Amino acid sequence: MALALIFSLMDEAFFTPRNLTNLARQTTIIGIISVGMTMVIIINGIDLSVGSIVGLSAIVVTLLMQQGMNVWLAIPLTLLTTGTLIGLWNGFWIAHYNIPPFIITLGMMTIARGLALTLSNGSSVPVTDPIFPQLGGSYIPPAVSGILIILTLSLFIFALFREVGQRRKYGAVVKLQPLIASTLITVVGLGLSFYVFTTYRGIPYPVAVFSIIAFIGIFMLNNTIFGRRIYAIGGNEEAARLSGIRIYRVKLIVYSIITTLAALSGVLLASRLNGASPNLGNMFELDAISAVIIGGTSFSGGVGTISGTVIGAFIIGILNNGMSLLGVPTFYQLIIKGLIIILAVWFDVLNKKKSA
Repeated sequence: MALALIFSLMDEAFFTPRNLTNLARQTTIIGIISVGMTMVIIINGIDLSVGSIVGLSAIVVTLLMQQGMNVWLAIPLTLLTTGTLIGLWNGFWIAHYNIPPFIITLGMMTIARGLALTLSNGSSVPVTDPIFPQLGGSYIPPAVSGILIILTLSLFIFALFREVGQRRKYGAVVKLQPLIASTLITVVGLGLSFYVFTTYRGIPYPVAVFSIIAFIGIFMLNNTIFGRRIYAIGGNEEAARLSGIRIYRVKLIVYSIITTLAALSGVLLASRLNGASPNLGNMFELDAISAVIIGGTSFSGGVGTISGTVIGAFIIGILNNGMSLLGVPTFYQLIIKGLIIILAVWFDVLNKKKSA
C-alpha cells in the first residue's frame, strides 16, 4: 500500500481506476504462474522454463486457430501439449533421476523458446478467431463485479471465523496479530477492488480467472491431503518418504501444475495482445520467483502461502506499472527486481537464524 501511495504522489495517473484496472490485468499473467511457482518452491524446487512456456503456448494456440481449429478446442489442446506434458517431462527427470530442477528447467527454458521460434519462423502470429481476443480483453459488468466482490468478502469473513472456531475447539493458540494484519490487508484490498472495478468497466476476465486459481490453490494447500504432502516434502523429503508419501507422484503433479498455469498465462496474454510473438514471456520466471519470495515463501522449502504470493505478485505489478509510468528504463527495472529478490532471500535467512 505504501508503494502504491509513493507512485501515486509521483504520478497522478497511477491511482486512476483505469490504470489500476490495467495494473490488475497485467499482474494476473505473473500471478497465475506464481501460484504454481509457490508449490514448486515449497517442495524445494524451481522452474526456470515458465517464461518460455508462455511464449510457446501463445504461438501454439494462435497457430492452431489459424489452421481452422475451434477456439474452445485449441485452448485445452494447447494447455495439454505445451503445459501438462512439459510438466510431466520436467517432473520425470527431477523425481525419477534426482537431477537438480535448476538444470532440467533451464534446459526446457531453452528448448521451449527454440520451439516457439521454430514454429513461428521467428515472427509474430496474428489471431484469426474473433472470439479469442474477448477472453483477455473483456470485462464482467460493474454491477455484477460489485456483487462478486461483496460475496468474496463475505466468504472470507465466514472462513476466518470458522478457522478461529476450529482452532479454539481443539485448544490451539490463536495469534491475534497476524490474524488482524491479514484481515486488514484483505478488507482494504477488496474495498479498493470494489471502488476500482465498479467505477471503471468491471472486473477483467483474466483477473477473475486469476482469483479462481488463487482460491483453488489456497484451498488445496490448506485443506487437502495433497497440500499437506507438499509441505511435508519441502520440510524434509527423506522423512516424507519414510512416512509413506509418494514423492515421485507429488513432484510430477506439482511440475505439471506450474507448466499448465504458465501455458494458461500464455493463452491469456495472446488473447489480450490479439496476437503472439515467440519472445513473449521473456524473464517472466524472474517476476514469478520474485512474487513468491516477497510473499514469504522460503527458498529452502517447506514454508509458504499462496495468499502471500498474491500480495507479492501485486507488489511486483505495482513496481512494473509505477516504473513504466515514471519512464524508468527497462534495464534499470531488471536491476531493481534483482535486488529485491536478493533482499527477500536475505530476510528469509535472517528469520531462520533468529528461529534457530
